Amino acid sequence: MRVLVVDDEVKNAELTALALRDAGHAAEFVNSGEAAVSRMAAAAFDAVVTDLRMPRMDGLELLRELHHRWPGAVLLMMTAYGDMETGRRAIRDGAFAYVHKEGDFAGEIVAHLVRAERERTLESENQRLAGTVDSLRKGLATVVGRSPAIAQALALAEKVAPTDSTVLLQGESGSGKDLFARAIHYASRRAGGPWVKVNCGALPENLLESELFGHEKGAFTGAVRQKPGRFEDADHGSLFLDEIGELPISLQVKLLQVIEEKTFTRVGGNRPLTVDVRIIAATNRDLAEMAKARAFREDLFFRLNVFPIRLPSLRERPGDVPALVEHVLARRGAPPDKVGPAALRALERYEFPGNVRELEHTLERALILAGSDPIGVEHLSFARPGLVGAARGGPDYVPTIPADGLSLETLERELILQALERAQGNKSQAARLLGLTRRTLYSRMEKHGLREPGAADEPGDDQAAEPPAAGAGSAPKGSAG
Repeated sequence: MRVLVVDDEVKNAELTALALRDAGHAAEFVNSGEAAVSRMAAAAFDAVVTDLRMPRMDGLELLRELHHRWPGAVLLMMTAYGDMETGRRAIRDGAFAYVHKEGDFAGEIVAHLVRAERERTLESENQRLAGTVDSLRKGLATVVGRSPAIAQALALAEKVAPTDSTVLLQGESGSGKDLFARAIHYASRRAGGPWVKVNCGALPENLLESELFGHEKGAFTGAVRQKPGRFEDADHGSLFLDEIGELPISLQVKLLQVIEEKTFTRVGGNRPLTVDVRIIAATNRDLAEMAKARAFREDLFFRLNVFPIRLPSLRERPGDVPALVEHVLARRGAPPDKVGPAALRALERYEFPGNVRELEHTLERALILAGSDPIGVEHLSFARPGLVGAARGGPDYVPTIPADGLSLETLERELILQALERAQGNKSQAARLLGLTRRTLYSRMEKHGLREPGAADEPGDDQAAEPPAAGAGSAPKGSAG
């Protein structure tokens, strides 16, 4: 901390400051109250240690002045002549502590500064956490997007949040299931309780059972002590079971018991435990079809499917892309016009198989590539190969040249990359998607640096990649990819 020592006895002030420096603080000293106010105005110290008896402005008067003008500063009073009443007045006037000048009083000052710093850190952390909780409680109201598809999901979430009903969130990866689950919890009456998340697809079966239900000491090799499970951690709160479709069949029976009876036993235990937990589950799989195929217990599906909410993919809500782009930019401290018009149109046209998560990662990479420049299509090309030129509208779609123009070279390169990606590297199939022969595709790949110059062509490069006309029989030998 930056500490200012105030004492009219210069030698005492100097020794006290030296002791504070030895303890790791940056300490200075002055010899009057007036000098202290002037120095504080110039440098704004974290803490002030002042003597009580000083000419003109004494320590109590200085305390009142400092507390009024710099309420966040830590103020300590020290004196060799004080009594209980003086100490009470000092604390009332804003002092954090009152120290007698006897024995190792400098060490006592250091201890008070350590305690003050710890309390200040805790207060700052509490304010940060309170702000986080407040923003999470407002999560449903701040979900970005106003398209009919997302508005319907939000309306359902707002209705179910205040209840204790089990919620099943369904949607593709990256569509915001985690965000909705948290928002539902923090908009519920359980918001003050714990929020616990378990990814059911991230752990092997033997570890997942222990993770969910806990284990007793000696239940298995390595169980050296008793460990509560996530259900116990979530008592009186919400448990988010992500990727519930990956839960092994053997654990589905035990999960069904907890949901129905609110009781379970730890691994290796025989004493039933009771919990009060709200279940929010999420999956990108079709649980109804899995139940029909007996890959998921039908009775568990019905218990989870009390209140289903389907989250739309980003391609179902293209009108929300500009608002999402602005939101992502704001979170990273970038201005709303950081993405150029042509780049924004490219983002709106792209279908984003990875949904909002893919959009976020694409913009993050593009921001790094663009630096201080606006994000253009060339940055998106490197950030997400295949994005530029990919558009809704089918095989006959022809992009409109934007007012600020475009690079035909870049567009051709990106179309080739997109075709190769969709064909999973199969050159014949990629050529077919582009209406080219393989020889022409290889030539253009070499032109754009996508193929080593002089690399040998595959057999049959002289043949067109288009399928034969109806009735023409099978394709010539060597035309397959």
